[in-house]
Amino acid sequence: MSAAQKRASSSSSSAPDDAAKKERKRAPVRPSSSILLLSPMNQVLLLHRVQTSSSFASAHVFPGGNLSSFHEGELPPLDSQEIHRDSEAYRLAAVRETFEESGILLARRRDGCGLLSVSGEVMEAGRKEVHGNRVKFVDWLDGIGGVPDLDDLIPFTRWITPIGVPKRFSTQMYLYMLPLSTPAPGTPDHQTIIHTPTHDGGLEHTAATFDDASAWLDRARAGEILLFPPQLYLLNLVSEFTRTSPSSAQGDVAAQYQSQRDALLQFLQKVPTTAIRPNATPNAKPHATAQIPWAEKVMSPTSLFIRRSDKRVVLGLDRPGPELKGSDRGGDWDRVVLVKFQKEGPTGVEVRWRDEVLREEREEEDGKEGSAKL
Repeated sequence: MSAAQKRASSSSSSAPDDAAKKERKRAPVRPSSSILLLSPMNQVLLLHRVQTSSSFASAHVFPGGNLSSFHEGELPPLDSQEIHRDSEAYRLAAVRETFEESGILLARRRDGCGLLSVSGEVMEAGRKEVHGNRVKFVDWLDGIGGVPDLDDLIPFTRWITPIGVPKRFSTQMYLYMLPLSTPAPGTPDHQTIIHTPTHDGGLEHTAATFDDASAWLDRARAGEILLFPPQLYLLNLVSEFTRTSPSSAQGDVAAQYQSQRDALLQFLQKVPTTAIRPNATPNAKPHATAQIPWAEKVMSPTSLFIRRSDKRVVLGLDRPGPELKGSDRGGDWDRVVLVKFQKEGPTGVEVRWRDEVLREEREEEDGKEGSAKL
């Protein structure tokens, strides 16, 4: 075992005394949900959180938030493993929070005839009523002839905040694809409902914007925006399927967007989840987490080691967190996240293959040892 592997092994589990202290101070998780929302052009919606936010301040995040007993009803006990599974309550909260935060309503007509279209005035009045807990979200929807579109939410990993953080969440992530073309009521079929996100008046966010997943990643890489590891990780996965902008010169544009979606969905349904790579470690056997579908993966980042070259922390994503210790749940062994945590937030966040990062660390160590012998 190399020094890098030893450091990864030893640092991923604290000493008994430290672990006991963290366990005593462990904050309970709050159930929450979030949506990676794709526009008709396969762009991703991100919200810019206000600087005074109690969590993810100034960062760009997916729409979402905590589950509410008022809106979603009674939940399983917080100390049960069931609280960490996809359910109707998580889905309803994801749709509700997306509506409150961005003004985009993921709902269908109660008669089953397509998506629900609502005037701007009714929409804004509803956002205020629902956000202020003056009416239950499902009751407001029922009053305007709609039902939340829960069936088209695709589970796409769960993230549990590591211990040692004051506020911890168990966040169910979803993927939702807005229709490529949505005929508006009373209009010709070629006209569509335009889903234009708006911020919530500065209550929690200052901007709501669609952009290419690769563009968000480029902006984070340039230091223009803050992305926390979960958002950057998921954007990184999606960007692999939406990098190319469709062109009319290549045929039907809508068909090209649909082809991107089909490839993404095929990837999400594939088990084992291990990617086939030309530079992968030869004869490496898939890790047990590769048998866990993306819909069931649970990730609670753990610090493996600090890189010698740039002092970034290497976060492992294979463990599900203390609440699910001893269960058959798990995340992604193959990928790690590199990050440097600073006062203003995470910087230098990057998703890499675990074996490549370990190989680089071994080479760095070998180089230093060789220099020391000279």
